Amino acid sequence: MAASSAAASRRPRRGVLLTVTCLGQFMVLLDNTIVGAALPDMQHRLNTGLTGLQWIVDAYVLLVAMLLLSGGVFADRFGRKRVFLTGVVVFTAASALCALAPSLGWLVAGRALQGIGAAALSPASLALLAAAHPVPQDRVRAIGLWAGLSGVGLAAGPVAGGVLTDAFGWPAVFLVNVPIGAVLLLAGLRGLDESRNPGAPAIDVPGTVLSVLAVGTLTYALIEGGARGWTSPPILRGFAAGAALLAAFLAVEARRTAPMLPLRLFRERLFTVSNTAMVVVGFALMGSSFFFSQFFVYVQGSSLLEAGVRTLPLSLAMVVVSPYAGRLAARYGFRPVVTAGLVLAGLGLVALGAVHADTGYGNVWWRLALAGTGFALTMSPLTGAAIQAAAPQEGGLASGISSTTRQIGAVLGVAVLGAVVRARQSGGASFGSGLDTAFTAAGVLTLATAVLTGLWLTRSAPAQNPPAPQRAAEPAPAEASTP
Repeated sequence: MAASSAAASRRPRRGVLLTVTCLGQFMVLLDNTIVGAALPDMQHRLNTGLTGLQWIVDAYVLLVAMLLLSGGVFADRFGRKRVFLTGVVVFTAASALCALAPSLGWLVAGRALQGIGAAALSPASLALLAAAHPVPQDRVRAIGLWAGLSGVGLAAGPVAGGVLTDAFGWPAVFLVNVPIGAVLLLAGLRGLDESRNPGAPAIDVPGTVLSVLAVGTLTYALIEGGARGWTSPPILRGFAAGAALLAAFLAVEARRTAPMLPLRLFRERLFTVSNTAMVVVGFALMGSSFFFSQFFVYVQGSSLLEAGVRTLPLSLAMVVVSPYAGRLAARYGFRPVVTAGLVLAGLGLVALGAVHADTGYGNVWWRLALAGTGFALTMSPLTGAAIQAAAPQEGGLASGISSTTRQIGAVLGVAVLGAVVRARQSGGASFGSGLDTAFTAAGVLTLATAVLTGLWLTRSAPAQNPPAPQRAAEPAPAEASTP
């Protein structure tokens, strides 16, 4: 009787927990797609060029990519509720800073601060959910709801961004986070229970700092290289410094007993191939998505609202198909599902490379949907493959590394494809022609990766006898999108 009464009393709190964690992840995912719809208006009102737009996107993605693993460890070590609510406060305050930014520099700073908040909020939300559902079946069901409901933010982003930007200007896409963040903070303070892992490892401070500096320096060289010249001294120094910092990061990680990135995991072919493919998925998906609204506005002459609606097929396809990707991989294996997804995504992007100013939308939307379907088929199985290659107690770490590699690919995609467009324009081509080249390049790279996974993405036995100490395992999320 007492046990049933206690179980009944926990249900309302679990309902609040699920609502709060889903809303938090919804806010993070909404920010991924809502900002893209506002980029043309930002370019006009802030009087910036392609380089400035790249920094607006990459400042956020870079910090998320480099701090995501540390955010999960912080949550386990210092309290999941505390880290989650801290992430909410930072993300909300940063959103307000972005909305009030008087210049490009302030906006980029706000976006970087948003990335820090998201890197704390997102893994802590999943850790809270997992800790509240100790029964495996309940946990899987809760995580599925978390991924599915929060993933609605992906589909809502383009339309919401188009409506808000068309009516109020680009600051509105950031202001929308402020009331959501306020509700999250109030509900979280009252409805969340604190939990932590007393055995969580120490924070890998040297690895975290070196990873941020290495990827940040390389991103700077890639983005600024097109504007300053690829052989200019600052850019050459940037590439050299980035390579040196990357080498230092690998050397530090190889010597630490509890590194943020255990290099021994990459001895497993399944782990290496799956994460390599995930870098390409992030590269092609985020790099091409960066240009979608700009294509519809600058090449086809759409309004901001029309552009937001017209990009919807890609994110809608991802939301619809993603829940089935893991099931297909469980039934048919990682290799056929991932390879088929990469082929579809690659063909969709190559097809987008053939779209021009006078192409009717009836001949455009299916290309976006094809790419979205393909990407949706890859992300969950690739995360599953990475987890399969790791020891059981390292499933959470493997999942976190998979998410991090996708985000690193996203950083590089925006930087490199932006450089491709700028290089084409420097040679006298139009912006539309530059976009065609960028989409085609992303598609060809994706198709080449399909060959890699078709040949090498085979089932592998989990790694055995990992050295202690290990990070606390966390359940792998059902991938719904990109943080």
